[in-house]
Amino acid sequence: MATPFRIPGREPLFGARGWSAIAAFLAAVTVLVPLLFLAVPESSPFHLSAYAVTLVGKIMCYCAVAVAMNLIWGYTGILSLGHGAFFALGGYAFGMYLMRMIGREGQYQSELPDFMVFLDWKAYPWYWSFTDHFWYALALVVLVPGVLAFVFGFFAFRSRIRGVYFSIITQALTFALMLLFFRNDTGFGGNNGFTDFKRILDYRVSEPSTRAFLFALSGVYLAGCLVLTRAIVRSRFGRVLTAIRDSESRLMFSGYNPLWYKLSVWTLSAVLCGIAGALYVPQVGIINPGEMSPANSIEVAIWVAVGGRGTLLGPVIGAAVVNGAKSFFTQSFPEYWLFFLGALFVAVTLFLPRGIAGWVNRHKESGS
Repeated sequence: MATPFRIPGREPLFGARGWSAIAAFLAAVTVLVPLLFLAVPESSPFHLSAYAVTLVGKIMCYCAVAVAMNLIWGYTGILSLGHGAFFALGGYAFGMYLMRMIGREGQYQSELPDFMVFLDWKAYPWYWSFTDHFWYALALVVLVPGVLAFVFGFFAFRSRIRGVYFSIITQALTFALMLLFFRNDTGFGGNNGFTDFKRILDYRVSEPSTRAFLFALSGVYLAGCLVLTRAIVRSRFGRVLTAIRDSESRLMFSGYNPLWYKLSVWTLSAVLCGIAGALYVPQVGIINPGEMSPANSIEVAIWVAVGGRGTLLGPVIGAAVVNGAKSFFTQSFPEYWLFFLGALFVAVTLFLPRGIAGWVNRHKESGS
């Protein structure tokens, strides 16, 4: 008997009632974890350490990146190998504000960041103007990756570059940006990047209450990304995106111009990554050009593939599983982490071509 057609975005991974369970779980995490971190004494076995809160907060930011990647790859069929660049640009945009907030608390007790004093800079470059204003920094977090993605995507999609060629040029983009940010004369800290942050607004970054708030904000943002993605893929706009993925030529023959659909979702995906990067930086405490490495962007694609691209919750599962394993292996068996990652990707490709979510769906269908 043929499997009935399902509208993309309505995958039965958890079913209709499962969304209420997911919402309740995210709400519990964003409330319970800060409580266990702030209210429970350190002597208690239920106390969560600052390391655990930072780790889970970082993973939630990665999950948001995976959701953004799935929007462009899973539902539109455009494989990007440069999403790490948008993530890092959002982190750098907010990192500029965090560096300005250090003030004279740096090693050299200067208004300029330590790396600028070390390089004998006398003043901030022009593109650092107004970065000491919080709301301007937030605008940069959205505009920098958004404008870059729009300009890059416009010329790429207008030229009808697709498939592996598009993937290659996105990887070339992130590699070029990484080399640019590695340079000391660009004013972004060179190899070391930005670190040693002191405060956000008037709150110290190292304070437990600030860490708990950033954690909760990351959980809320991840939930918002999921809700937004679900709304998009269930709409008419989302059906056009899946038509682009399945047969772009047929869609064009039907009278649609895929350029603006692709450009819109591409730009939105980049902005979502940039905001995730801005949440990531104050929690982890550092941003450097290594975040733009092509390997990091490839890892994002692996997260989505492992979880199940073209499903709403699969990328979240994939990002959580891979990064949880990465945290364990890099601590216990650091020399074997890359071997494990390669083996995981090969195993998923051979035995779980639709990822973890596809495997769950198949077993639910066979049992029903």
